Order: sequence, then structure tokens, then C-alpha cells
Amino acid sequence: MKSLVNTKRLRSHYTVLVFAFLASLLSGCATIEGVGEDIESAGEAVEDAAEDAS
Repeated sequence: MKSLVNTKRLRSHYTVLVFAFLASLLSGCATIEGVGEDIESAGEAVEDAAEDAS
């Protein structure tokens, strides 16, 4: 019976770790999207400056 309790406790710890990992992945996706938008806007600014210079 004691091993069954330990197994359930271990399973709950793994579940918490999996959810924490998934949450960090989701927040990472939002961060990467923001960086992509910043890079895109910087590229557009360089493109506009190049068009004005020519």
C-alpha cells in the first residue's frame, strides 16, 4: 500500500512539472512572436530609408 501512495505522489509531481513546462512553452511562443514583429518593423524601416536614399 505504501508503494501505491508513493506512485500517486510521484505521478502528481510529474503532472505539475509537465504543466509548468507547457506553460513556459506558451509564454515563449508569445515572446518569439514579439521579437519577430520587432525585427520585421526594423527591416521595414531600413527598406524605407534605402528607398529614400535612392
